[in-house]
Amino acid sequence: MKQTLFLFFALFTCVLLAQTKVSGVIQDASGDPVAFANVIFKGSNEGTISNEDGRFYLESDKTYTGVIFSFVGFSNKEVTLTQRSNYNMIVLLEEEAAALNEVVIISGKQSKKNNPAIDILRKIWQNRRENGVKKFKQYQYDKYEKLEFDLNTIDSGLIKSKIFRGMEFVFDQIDTSKITGNTYLPIFINEASSKVYGDNILNEEKDVLEGNKNSGFENNQTLIAFVKDLYSEYDVYDNYLKFFDKAFTSPLSRTGIDVYNYVLLDSAYRDNKWCYNIVYYPRRKNELTFKGDFWVNDTTWAIKEINLQASKSANLNWVREVYIEQEFDVLNDSIFLITRDYFLSDFSLRKKEGARGIYGKRTTLYDNYVFDLPKDKKFYSEQVDPYQYEVYNRPDEFWDKHRMEQLNKDEKGVYKMLDTLKTVPRFKALYNIGATLASGYYEINNFDFGPVFSIFGFNEAEGMRIRLGGRTYFSQNDPWRIEGFGAYGFKDRRFKYGISAKWLLDRRTRLTIFGGNRKDVEQTGASLTNSNDVLGRSLASSSLISVGANDRLTRINLTTAGFSIEPAKNFIVRLTGSYRTLRSATETFSIDYNVKENGVFTGEVRSEISQPEIELAFNYTPNKKTSGYGVERTIINDGNYPSFYLGYSYGLKGIMSGDFEYQKLQALYTQPWNIGGLGRLYSTVEVGKTFGEVPLSLLNPIPGNQTYFSIYNTFTQLDYYEFVSDTYTSLHLQHNFGGRLFSRIPLLRKLNLREVIGFRAVYGEISPENIALNASGIEYQAPGDIYYEYSFGIGNIFRIFRIDFNFRGNYLQNPDARKFGVTGVFGFSF
Repeated sequence: MKQTLFLFFALFTCVLLAQTKVSGVIQDASGDPVAFANVIFKGSNEGTISNEDGRFYLESDKTYTGVIFSFVGFSNKEVTLTQRSNYNMIVLLEEEAAALNEVVIISGKQSKKNNPAIDILRKIWQNRRENGVKKFKQYQYDKYEKLEFDLNTIDSGLIKSKIFRGMEFVFDQIDTSKITGNTYLPIFINEASSKVYGDNILNEEKDVLEGNKNSGFENNQTLIAFVKDLYSEYDVYDNYLKFFDKAFTSPLSRTGIDVYNYVLLDSAYRDNKWCYNIVYYPRRKNELTFKGDFWVNDTTWAIKEINLQASKSANLNWVREVYIEQEFDVLNDSIFLITRDYFLSDFSLRKKEGARGIYGKRTTLYDNYVFDLPKDKKFYSEQVDPYQYEVYNRPDEFWDKHRMEQLNKDEKGVYKMLDTLKTVPRFKALYNIGATLASGYYEINNFDFGPVFSIFGFNEAEGMRIRLGGRTYFSQNDPWRIEGFGAYGFKDRRFKYGISAKWLLDRRTRLTIFGGNRKDVEQTGASLTNSNDVLGRSLASSSLISVGANDRLTRINLTTAGFSIEPAKNFIVRLTGSYRTLRSATETFSIDYNVKENGVFTGEVRSEISQPEIELAFNYTPNKKTSGYGVERTIINDGNYPSFYLGYSYGLKGIMSGDFEYQKLQALYTQPWNIGGLGRLYSTVEVGKTFGEVPLSLLNPIPGNQTYFSIYNTFTQLDYYEFVSDTYTSLHLQHNFGGRLFSRIPLLRKLNLREVIGFRAVYGEISPENIALNASGIEYQAPGDIYYEYSFGIGNIFRIFRIDFNFRGNYLQNPDARKFGVTGVFGFSF
């Protein structure tokens, strides 16, 4: 009873605040939904458009007595409103015989010549605007950003559920969305005030955070940064708008006339400027498109206002709704400045109407533009302390001055509500379960046990393997961290372990010292570019299921120590000293080599290698975004930035019983590419060379893949050590069309499947001197004739799985060559 009163009171309050509400479905005479019909309050410019299912929701703070429904080819219908709230309306539109030709004009090819809306669109292209700040040498402005998460579709069933037992007070803050009409409960809010400086000559921009305030839970900067990255900056004048790792076709795109229908709906004054109102909606389903409308000035052809709502049928996972509003201040014929940007997304496990979900909202306001005040170049490049106490603890007076938009009563209530919620034991338990599933670690006091997903493994050397590990964890921003694990193989009956420690000495330059030791079994032929990550271990080392025998494994005892520094943002220099001993982990695999002293073979064969090494590495990752300021930072936009790696290694002989002297030079370049409406390409190039004579374990085997998992940057149809090289160049390409092709096939359209193609190639050499050292029994073969393979995949199966069909291109005469294989991979993606 108490919960029901809360809900009734909240809904009653919403009715008082919103004077007029309408919702329902629009149908034709046969009962079929009328998609993208116009819904406008009579005597106003306030309106919306029905979705693909003909459903609509519209509300206003003003009181209206009528609403008008219209669509090309149908007679307009006016409905009188007798009350403030009018839900679940069924509106029937009748076809208008005289208007049937208009449907042909707008949807057919002739529309490009005779449709006035498209004539206006061409004017927009001819007078395409750049963001006003790009018209000046330098610029600066104030920016206020508000991020909010809301639990939506609140009903009595949820309020009475056992999940919220003891937490019923949270429902005091229920409100109704003006976009979707669903009830929602604010659960998190973050405010940030900053000053943005830019220099178009230097091509530099810097965002200086002046204040940050949030409700919710401590150490939530990762969540904030993750949401901000999802809602990355975009320009509506661009051909494609990128968010959720997808490229949506902009309604202002030059390709828009092939993707959208456009209708000139109205003309009116907007802020004393005469503007045309154009409605647009997609021509086809299942494509990454929007529906909505925009107002464009009749002389400058600059956009004054625009709203975009993603198509319900768009091939997008976990997101039920996307809605964008932007407002601009047109200064003169050549300059416009954005003043407000609003982005709403509705995250849900199901797209079904009535399913519960979470709103993610971002509101950004811009003000106080100033131009042509230059700053020194050092201002943009200097590193600053990423954490300043006063920035995150500003008094209320600061926010009263810097908020460009006041919080409503529900947003204000979130701060108090969540402070209370954190003290409820049941909430703490639910939060801990969610944190474990998200991070893979289970926290007890200041120690995390995990990762829980790597407890079990299997390989030919160890048989079934059990691994237990953990790490110190006081907070996300710990200046130091110790991590370790212990593992046991039931076949070899041996205990393995690993331990590492790292300490951040300076936050500004990120000067860090590190060290560790690991004694383990590893598949050393699983990657080309070397890694001295003391706790790193590839999936190939312990896959539960594999193709053929995964018995070419190595027992490794690795010790490392070194330091790293970040002299410039995302540019890391690392110096590492390492010492490792290597020997075979199985009787069927050998790393034996012929001993050579003073250029002469002694006739001795050894089975173990002892090797100290010094490595100098440079890693540059422009546009990488991270969260936190501790010794470990969370990468927010993983896979969405280029990466450059250059490493030089020197092997020491005669020092610490080192067996070989050599030099290695390796480079790696990865790059994601968004190719407009054709999807996303991911590419990797690796090159390397070893100078000196070394045995099998110090060479560069071409990375095979004998698991049933699709592992990027490996060759799926190669066995481990099938190719061995000391000089190599490899190329990996993987392109995801995002459903672009399957969406054109009627029987596949509703499945939202995605097409993935891949191509992999490698060239390699092996010197006669290194062949002469070999006593392993493995016949060295380098891919002197470029080896290649390709794959075709079907992704987004059940929204979490991709299956790949892999084909070997050449070297089919090799013993036991695998010409064809099927692999798969699980993953979360939008």
